[in-house]
Amino acid sequence: MILPPGIALALEDDPAPATVAAISDGLTAFNERAAGPAEARPLWVVARAEDGQVVGGLRGITFWRWLFVAWLWVADDRRCRGIGAALLRAAEDEARRRDCLGAFVDTYGFQAPGFYVRQGYREFGRLDDLPPGGVRIWLARRF
Repeated sequence: MILPPGIALALEDDPAPATVAAISDGLTAFNERAAGPAEARPLWVVARAEDGQVVGGLRGITFWRWLFVAWLWVADDRRCRGIGAALLRAAEDEARRRDCLGAFVDTYGFQAPGFYVRQGYREFGRLDDLPPGGVRIWLARRF
């Protein structure tokens, strides 16, 4: 590949914060010119036991009127007790308050695709061999 004069490529495992900001800010500006303000806001829901111990949590972000569920975790000894469903519902309720149209998530075949299907999500994409021999699955649910 031939680059324009004066341009060089560099592989960087840990770029400087200013480099990350330049790329992030540039992409955000481009996207918002094309699609309008994303109005991105983080969304966290935390499940704690009576003693304050964290036993589950959900990390999401709302943008362009959708909720993306980035993480949903429940401690092994607390699973199958409704905590995951409660975390997801709480995040979806907040997303509705933020005027979102729906929610989407990606998960691995060894994680919990069936859990999301039981919560009303439908698969819209998959990538085989991520990880090798496995599958990564994208699911969504409109409110």
